[in-house]
Amino acid sequence: MSLKQLFRQPMLRAMLGRQHIQALRSMTTQSDKVLVDLDPKTGVAVVQMNRPPVNSLNLEFLSDINNTLDKLHNDKSCRGLILTSSNNKVFCAGLDIMEMYQPQTDRLTEFWKTLQNVWMNLYGSRLATIAAINGHSPAGGCLLATCCDYRIMVQNFTIGLNETQLGIIPPFWFVDSMEGVVGYRQTELACQKGLMMTTDQASKIGLVDEVVTPEVVLQKAQNEMVSWLKIPDYARQLTKSQMKMPNINKLRARRDEDVQHFVNFITKDSVQQALGFYIENLKKKAKK
Repeated sequence: MSLKQLFRQPMLRAMLGRQHIQALRSMTTQSDKVLVDLDPKTGVAVVQMNRPPVNSLNLEFLSDINNTLDKLHNDKSCRGLILTSSNNKVFCAGLDIMEMYQPQTDRLTEFWKTLQNVWMNLYGSRLATIAAINGHSPAGGCLLATCCDYRIMVQNFTIGLNETQLGIIPPFWFVDSMEGVVGYRQTELACQKGLMMTTDQASKIGLVDEVVTPEVVLQKAQNEMVSWLKIPDYARQLTKSQMKMPNINKLRARRDEDVQHFVNFITKDSVQQALGFYIENLKKKAKK
């Protein structure tokens, strides 16, 4: 879908209104994969992931997200970030499986390093961050959500770190992100079994903070952001850093090891066969 077609979508217009549409036209990144609307009055940026059809995270898209985060962090007028999707059925479908299937080692390495950068940038952001989860959010989508300070999710969707169902091991920093939100035992169950939870199930264990209807998710996020920005920035930021920096330093200390482990694991014949089988199943489902 082109940017012009996107702006014609009734859902987008209903959610954002004319002024926000105009802002998106002027502030969209060159690739149009990340749409940014920074309100200069409130200091709140609404960042929409916009990589059809399901916001799967490939190298280029991750780079765009990371560049967007860098720009917002460097903008002193920006104090809060609401992360959402231009797709009203999928928040983010996670890592692009084609980055991992029959990969080139150099690109696979760069892909994983870029994902690490996005995680550190979002998880440790100086900004108050809210995920407005307006669709399904498996795997890497769940990771992005757990990086945020607060999560509001639309009813009747699913979320979870389901890597083990694909024969993939969730990295320790994926696990750390979830554990920081729901605690050790719930993370142990969710990650080992690769659970995909409904919105209500996620709410019961504290993985999401609010459950809402589709038409109000962005407004709820804006309202919640007001309460976060009432707190003096330095106090909130230092408190956040105190709580999250140990996990960030943990990844920094093991970053090269983590990359090498990922590359070695993904390129195993057994993992490649499992990924190939999964891709074939997806193709069969698409034909039905």
